[in-house]
Amino acid sequence: MKLLLDQNLSRRLVPFQQEIFPGTSQVALVGMDRASDAQIWDYARIHGFVIVSNDADFEELSSLRGAPPHVVRLRAGNLSKPAMLSLLTTSASVIQQAVETDCRAYIEILKRSE
Repeated sequence: MKLLLDQNLSRRLVPFQQEIFPGTSQVALVGMDRASDAQIWDYARIHGFVIVSNDADFEELSSLRGAPPHVVRLRAGNLSKPAMLSLLTTSASVIQQAVETDCRAYIEILKRSE
């Protein structure tokens, strides 16, 4: 399973996701930094990505269109790169289970209170 990080997530997270999610990229890295959400959706569907975003726009598309692609919404606020990396890493098994086993089109990952 490979992730496509939305514009609101740093491209600097990509190298750290390769071991868990090989093939992961970010929209700017695939030349879609100015693309609409619908264009990103279509790209992810065609190329087999799971979209990861902080905003609700893809939740709406997921409700209208279903999967694929699957959508992961990170409801964690504005996190530092290390904190976001930690959230993605610790949520990897939840994301994989939701997509591969449960076949859920939309998944929310909440930041745990510390």
